[in-house]
Amino acid sequence: MTFWAHPTAVIESADIGEGTRIWHYAHIREGARIGKGCNIGKGVYIDSGVVIGDGVKIQNFVSVYRGVVIEDQVFVGPSVTFTNDLHPRAFIWDEDKVVPTLVERGASIGANSTVVCGCTIGEYAMVGAGSVVTKDVPPFALVMGCPAAQRGSVCYCGKRLEGPTDAGKSTFRCADCGREVSIG
Repeated sequence: MTFWAHPTAVIESADIGEGTRIWHYAHIREGARIGKGCNIGKGVYIDSGVVIGDGVKIQNFVSVYRGVVIEDQVFVGPSVTFTNDLHPRAFIWDEDKVVPTLVERGASIGANSTVVCGCTIGEYAMVGAGSVVTKDVPPFALVMGCPAAQRGSVCYCGKRLEGPTDAGKSTFRCADCGREVSIG
C-alpha cells in the first residue's frame, strides 16, 4: 500500500496516490480518485466519481459529493460541504441530476462554507469561512458572506493584495511576499 489509512477509515477506491494520508472514520467510495500527497481528515466523505488532485488538504468532516473535481494543492477547511443537485428531492434522484463543480489549483475554502453545485472556484481564490458560494469565483478573488461576494484579491501566498501597480489596474504586488500577480 502506497498510502496510509487509519484502521477506522472505509476505503472502497483503489485509486489513491502515493503518500496520501486518510484519517479516522473517513469514507472513500469506489470510483473516487485521490492524488499523491493528500491529507484527508477525520470523518471526510468522498463520493464515487470525485476527482482530487495532488497535494490537497481536506480538513475534518468535509462532504465531497459526486460531480466535484478538486485540482492540485487546494485547501478545504473543516466542515465544508459541496452540493451536487440544484433541485433536490429524495423521491426523484438519479445520476442525471448531478451538476459538476470545479475547484481550481491552489484555491482555499474556509471552514463551514457551502459550495453550491455548478460553480467554479478559480485558481488561488480564497473563500472566507462560513460563506455560501452560489456563483463562479474568479482566480485570486477573496470572497465571503452569504451569498459569497468578492471583497478583494489575494496573492499566491494567501495574503490580501492592495492596489494595482499598473495603469491597466490588473497587476498587483504583494506587500508580504513581494510577488507580482496579474489578475484578469
